[in-house]
Amino acid sequence: MELIKKITAPNPGVFTGGGTNTYLIGKEDLTLIDPGPNIEEHIDEIMRAGKNKIKRILVTHTHTDHSPAALPISKVLKVPMYGRLVDGESAWEDETFIPDVVLNDADLIKTDEYTLEVIHTPGHASNHLCFLIKELNCLITGDHIMDGSTVVIGPPDGNMRSYIDSLNKLFKYKIDYFAPGHGNFMHHPKKTIESIIRHRLSREAKVIRKLEDSGETNLEALTAIVYDDVSEHLHPIAKFSLEAHLIKLLEEGIIKKDKNNFTKI
Repeated sequence: MELIKKITAPNPGVFTGGGTNTYLIGKEDLTLIDPGPNIEEHIDEIMRAGKNKIKRILVTHTHTDHSPAALPISKVLKVPMYGRLVDGESAWEDETFIPDVVLNDADLIKTDEYTLEVIHTPGHASNHLCFLIKELNCLITGDHIMDGSTVVIGPPDGNMRSYIDSLNKLFKYKIDYFAPGHGNFMHHPKKTIESIIRHRLSREAKVIRKLEDSGETNLEALTAIVYDDVSEHLHPIAKFSLEAHLIKLLEEGIIKKDKNNFTKI
């Protein structure tokens, strides 16, 4: 893994686990991916590790734990920022990030040392991107896939149907391991993707069963019964993903909504 260096930001928490992972790709022509939060000690560590060799900054998505350090680093080093803006509104949006270069699906960023392929993976965020290091078959996953935790899908910008579609999309790429936005490097990518999809669809099936059992139910009550296997202090977070499941089921015509209550059709 000599082409890739991981630096973890000192921002541990419920959403971030042990902290947000920042990656430096390359040896002499460095690409900085997900510079993370605007924390002075983290930026200092990135600058030390970069040794004035950082040529560009890439961002998987613009949530406040992934991109705020991009602008100050870009200004100091005078290097461009690459990424996308969200399609609509997001509660976790970093308003400071405006890309110099807008990235699209299948774009290639080529250097003499390595090639990065851009994969648009909406779901966690509408502007979410993964980056495949072709020489390593390593996928920088951002928050599309995380180590040790399921990904929060928070509407309106987060979309469960898009998330599952984006997971399935990864099967067509040659990937040997993941470099996630939180946690450790992850091997067995195919099994990991299959497990995540299975978990999401299993949770969705439970939503349908609970609606059949309880009849008309609101979001708060449904959170408690659908996530009865999850600690109560995590229910406010789980509610985001539950809402995303409900929106998907509404779009598919499996359930209906009357004011604030949901019912199985």
